[in-house]
Amino acid sequence: MDNREEVREFLTSRRAKITPEQAGLPGGSRRRVPGLRRSEVAALADMSVEYYAKLERGNLAGASPAVLEAVARALQLDDAERAHLLHLAQAADGSDALTRPRRRSTSRPWTPRSSLQWTLDAITAGPAFVINGRLDILAANSLARAFYSDLLAGADNRRNLARFNFLDPASRRFYPDWDRFADMAVAILRREAGRDPRDKDLHDLIGELSTRSEDFRTRWGAHDVRRHGTGTKRFCHPAVGDLTLAYESLDLAAEPGLSMTIYTAEPGSPSEEGLRLLASLAATEDISRTARNPTT
Repeated sequence: MDNREEVREFLTSRRAKITPEQAGLPGGSRRRVPGLRRSEVAALADMSVEYYAKLERGNLAGASPAVLEAVARALQLDDAERAHLLHLAQAADGSDALTRPRRRSTSRPWTPRSSLQWTLDAITAGPAFVINGRLDILAANSLARAFYSDLLAGADNRRNLARFNFLDPASRRFYPDWDRFADMAVAILRREAGRDPRDKDLHDLIGELSTRSEDFRTRWGAHDVRRHGTGTKRFCHPAVGDLTLAYESLDLAAEPGLSMTIYTAEPGSPSEEGLRLLASLAATEDISRTARNPTT
């Protein structure tokens, strides 16, 4: 696959982020480029300038694991960036066919297995939901549906976290740290683009967001990548107010390319009380909905 432009922009953006001092090199005052020179990266990676220049021009096809590791080490890539470089190399020489997620038919929507939905429903202390690499919410427990009520209510969002983040004004209220969430969403999409470069739905999403959101375009050009794993986030829910929640994201072994995210609150905290209130409100709404539609 011809992904030379993506490779070129990723490597040059990583090189620009490292100062000579961070790399243990003398800085000097007459540098014409931000970050390291190509010759300096080549020296740190123990390869010729000509060979590194070839790699940075986008020619990753055939690069050995040792070469990729040397480049990652020289550019001080973190784990997510190293994985992204590997995915780019695999896509370049066509060896990613067995490592990228299985294609799912777009002719019919994906639905969770009963056992997966039962697992989600069994999680009652916090929102739990399944997403793909495009940040589509594919399945959720009752508390997650109540938690993301603004996102799910907006038809334009199409149950997608990135669309909500960049196209729905309600996200500015829901995410007190909006810039952080925006950075994370773009970095996750960039990682997915490297992992599955043939995903048409992903390319369509990126094209839509690039056209409609300057905030997205700016971040997409930074070529940052991220894996959604664990951490703490702040929210302001329209029904229960401020929440500070920890999260864990788990890959689903039986569903390659999908992951389950679970939010929880610190025991005894105001946020835990807020989640209890939200669960109570969600249960009341479910009862009301059942009463209005007894046959559904």
